[in-house]
Amino acid sequence: MVGWRTGLDDLLARIAHRFGRAEPRRQALSYLVRLLSPLAAKNGWTLAEAAGDATPDRMQRLLNRSLWDPDAVRDDLFAYIAEHLGHDDGVLIVDETGFLKKGVKSARVQRQYSGTAGRTENCQLGVFLAYAGPHGRTLVDRELYLPRGWCDDPARRAEAAIGPRVGFATKPALGLRMLDRAIAAGLPARWVTADEAYGQDSKFRSRVEQHRIGYVLAVPRNQRIPTAVGNSRPDVLAASAPVEAWKRRSCGDGAKGPRLYDWAAATLPDTDTEGYRHWLLIRRSIANPDDRAYYLCFGPADTDDETLIRVAGTRWAIEECFQSAKTEVGLDHYQVRRYDAWYRHITLVLWTHAYLAITTAHTKRGTQNMIMSSSCPSASARSAVSWHT
Repeated sequence: MVGWRTGLDDLLARIAHRFGRAEPRRQALSYLVRLLSPLAAKNGWTLAEAAGDATPDRMQRLLNRSLWDPDAVRDDLFAYIAEHLGHDDGVLIVDETGFLKKGVKSARVQRQYSGTAGRTENCQLGVFLAYAGPHGRTLVDRELYLPRGWCDDPARRAEAAIGPRVGFATKPALGLRMLDRAIAAGLPARWVTADEAYGQDSKFRSRVEQHRIGYVLAVPRNQRIPTAVGNSRPDVLAASAPVEAWKRRSCGDGAKGPRLYDWAAATLPDTDTEGYRHWLLIRRSIANPDDRAYYLCFGPADTDDETLIRVAGTRWAIEECFQSAKTEVGLDHYQVRRYDAWYRHITLVLWTHAYLAITTAHTKRGTQNMIMSSSCPSASARSAVSWHT
């Protein structure tokens, strides 16, 4: 217990300068400690009770009125993660998660589709960035999605403390903001991965390419794909893939062991630009061959299929981060309405989540947590694209 608390004191020392006075610094430490405690719920009341407070006033003041900048605290988190989990083969993952709400007062809440619930619900949507590498994975950044319905409602915005500079941005645009920040902060990463909502956005893909970072991005079956004979679709190209193009590979370990699928990869007919190329990667279920997923890929020209498959499988890491952050450190337990209060709670949660990931990594240093194989199959030209066999 002493070592655990000492480690948390070291964590707070990294961000103490972001709090102007001793009282909010102490309260921030108290908040972090209670987020890490085995409480069933981690809202203002339960955190206050665990801290021995008669009311949640101190906890609420930390989130709503104390003078500290959650973005600056987030910037310190980049350095903390880079120091302890950073690796040249790091993967940045963008995805969103829903926060179900009963009322209509919370910042940016409305009825919208939540992948968390699998249906349309009254909720907030947070877009997150995760970092995954050989030493561990954790959430590193966050943005609260502002639906269009909030943009032109000044009274509602004012009540939720949403300033005039905050305007509408798509989820891919929010994802790019976080990617730009992580890259500018020097978080080491070689790849980006995300689901179809981001992969089908050409601006998202172009920005990642400008950073000269590779990507493996899911796209819908009807995505426009350039071929040697004109544009096609991933599902059409998949139907023409030769038998020898399919390889059975694991894209990483899941709860029930290796996640095995059949995979096919094809080099797309663009020029080798400064040592980079584009590919189409197809994942096919073994049990149901009609169940397929498609990925547009970009990376160094010498990238092999095994690397693309590994990166595609790494996207699941952010789902694991969401689950652990919600069950262990109260990611979705907050009871705040203000826009800035949401960012403050979530930022402190990200620190505790990273702390747990780093503590785990220190106990497992020297073991390999992710499949990082690197055999390189040969390629042969076929039809409209060059299938790898």
